[in-house]
Amino acid sequence: MRRFLSPKWLIGILILLFVVLLSAYFFSGSQTSSVGGSMPLPAVVDYNFHVRPILSDKCFACHGPDKNAREADLRLDTEEGAYKALVETAGMHAIVPGHPDQSEAYLRMTSDDESVRMPPVSANLALNDYEIKLIERWIKQGAEYKPHWAFTPPEKTEVPEVDDADWPINELDRFVLARMEVKGFEPNPVAEKHHLLRRVSLDLTGLPPTDEQLERFLADNSEKAYETAVDELIASPAYGERMAMHWLDVARYADSYGYQDDDIRTQWPWRDWVIHAFNENMPYDRFVTWQVAGDLLPNATKEQLLASAFSRNHKITEEGGVIEEEYRVAYAIDKTNTFSKGILGITMECAQCHDHKYDPFSQKNYFELYAFFNNSMEKGLEGLVNSGPSKTPRLTITQQDVESILQFINKGEDTSAVSVSVMGERDEVRPTYVLDRGVYDAPTERVYPGTPESVLEFDSTQYASNRLGLTEWAFNKDNPLTARVFVNQLWAMVFGRGLVATVADFGNQGELPSHPELLDWLAADFRDNGWDVKRLMKQFVMSATYRQSSQVTKKHLQEDPDNVYLARAKRLRLPAESIRDLVLASSGLLNPEIGGASVKPYQPDGIWEVTSSGRGALTNYVQDHGGALYRRGMYVFIKLTVPPPNMLIFDASNRDMCEVTRQRTNTPLQALVMLNDPVILEASRVLSGKLLAASPEAPTRDYIERAFLRILSREPSAQEMDLLEDYYQNELKRYRGSPAEAKAFLDVGEAPQEKSVPAAAQAALMAVVHTLYNLEETITRT
Repeated sequence: MRRFLSPKWLIGILILLFVVLLSAYFFSGSQTSSVGGSMPLPAVVDYNFHVRPILSDKCFACHGPDKNAREADLRLDTEEGAYKALVETAGMHAIVPGHPDQSEAYLRMTSDDESVRMPPVSANLALNDYEIKLIERWIKQGAEYKPHWAFTPPEKTEVPEVDDADWPINELDRFVLARMEVKGFEPNPVAEKHHLLRRVSLDLTGLPPTDEQLERFLADNSEKAYETAVDELIASPAYGERMAMHWLDVARYADSYGYQDDDIRTQWPWRDWVIHAFNENMPYDRFVTWQVAGDLLPNATKEQLLASAFSRNHKITEEGGVIEEEYRVAYAIDKTNTFSKGILGITMECAQCHDHKYDPFSQKNYFELYAFFNNSMEKGLEGLVNSGPSKTPRLTITQQDVESILQFINKGEDTSAVSVSVMGERDEVRPTYVLDRGVYDAPTERVYPGTPESVLEFDSTQYASNRLGLTEWAFNKDNPLTARVFVNQLWAMVFGRGLVATVADFGNQGELPSHPELLDWLAADFRDNGWDVKRLMKQFVMSATYRQSSQVTKKHLQEDPDNVYLARAKRLRLPAESIRDLVLASSGLLNPEIGGASVKPYQPDGIWEVTSSGRGALTNYVQDHGGALYRRGMYVFIKLTVPPPNMLIFDASNRDMCEVTRQRTNTPLQALVMLNDPVILEASRVLSGKLLAASPEAPTRDYIERAFLRILSREPSAQEMDLLEDYYQNELKRYRGSPAEAKAFLDVGEAPQEKSVPAAAQAALMAVVHTLYNLEETITRT
């Protein structure tokens, strides 16, 4: 007989269950809210690394640098402001060093009275227990304020001692290993040779290793084998292309003007110069100086003038009816923002309309920096659409120039002159004013060229008050930002995450460096060794840190999923351009020509036409043919209003503004591009045809193995081989039974068809190659 619990028992069980769940909820909640609460407090609380981030997040919006938003006339971002007597609470001070019980700020933070608690309840910025305890200990220890870490010049600290003295290869490794040991990590083993060569080849050239490079490296068991391969890659012309890819994002390079009509412009000779500069290992200080102020150098050469095109890559309007002064101001603002973000790594643009809310940059500071760029000869509107591919001031490059002083420019068979928009300075200084709310026609106080004092004061007795003086200031040994910022950009490019994760923001709202001593050591070393970029890149890739395998352990996932402590190599999805380059190179389609005008490869029909104003040379997309179809991704034509769609899907910059690092997303659209992009299908066809034509009687396994080596730089596992061989046989059977399907599958792209091999066999092998191109491993740097 079935027995049922009485209602009383059921109610009791439900109450017990409710109590258990409620307890679990509160236990879980307390654990979460006081994650920091259970963490040990540091013995010495440092303002920069412990307290400033809390105050910046929770307090500076109302009690920080922005005087217009400041409440109660209280500043907590400066020692003077925090220590002075409070205006609204007689006899009290926000911070009293040594005495949290007398510090009104601390008392407000810990108050149970919601009407006085700070931050206010309405702000949803409550401090947790750990943060409050940190602030309490900091006050007890004297509440010492320090300059922001990024605004003090980097110095070489002593290289740390480590327990495992055999692991480090260079100084970089000692800093990394010391941090690992503190956190309880051990380095991963060295990556397998084929993985390592593929990784370093993609990082230094953007291309996979060739068959010959791979075979030679695998056969060389000497201690110098890896360094020899690295030196070869750095000496390759493709190195300059890979490095230029990053700088084109910083410089917001594009092949059109932007805005509504978005007509063509010819800035590509400047791109050729950037590639040339990286290949020639131009020191970074000279590299930047020429680009920011090449026109101001004494007896400036045509090459130096061409370099200054960096500052003219911004959008330019050709629309009728615009107010010229509005756009002239917009261009100068763009230059200011590009310099501050790309070279200095700070968010000065936040001070265009008002004082910065978090960093010590006033609106006056912003327009003092803007003043350096406000004296350009360029106009806000020079002409309407079809008024030319360059704007005043312009540099005209003749065939004679290309044959003599500018031999790095690739004009191909075109012997006509090409013009480039460059910089030029007015003879008479244009007055600069603070613009109310940043509006072009609302001038207030007059200002003169200058820089934020919190970074490094601009000494007008030492430097000329122009862009050339600005570059001298930027590369002064006491400038705290320039070296750190560029080192961090390249570190992020190579290791997948900056030592400062917020690559574009070294200010108070940016993340703290994961390895501050390492960043400072590298920055000082870079600066003190002649700003040598190739040397820096070699330091990175020669390190034991870089050579680790990318194998992920349970400990890695649980304790360091973002690989902050560098106990493994990070797996990185390739940049958009490199995905195209890898496919073209591995298939044998790649046109290795360096430089030249941008190209228009395959693109879905109608994209330009739908978005065009109907005016100008770029109304319709006119696809290129022949070798132009197979140029590297960095040469693909970028129309600002409609950038290449397959590139955008893989997170390429739209070049609308300066960008110092790219995000990496993972979306279904990316899979659709890999499956359907004509260049990937064409590459699959071409490679399969070459493999079959080279060895018509070879067993299927040989073709699959060679395709693996071409695409992934490794041999397939037994399981992979069996799966793909079965897939090939099934596809071969299908295509033999349906020749029309085989023909349709092979009928893609403009590269010549391989007529000497059976269509069914090529279609079947093409399907296998296409599958390899669609592996996650293929487009991932492991």
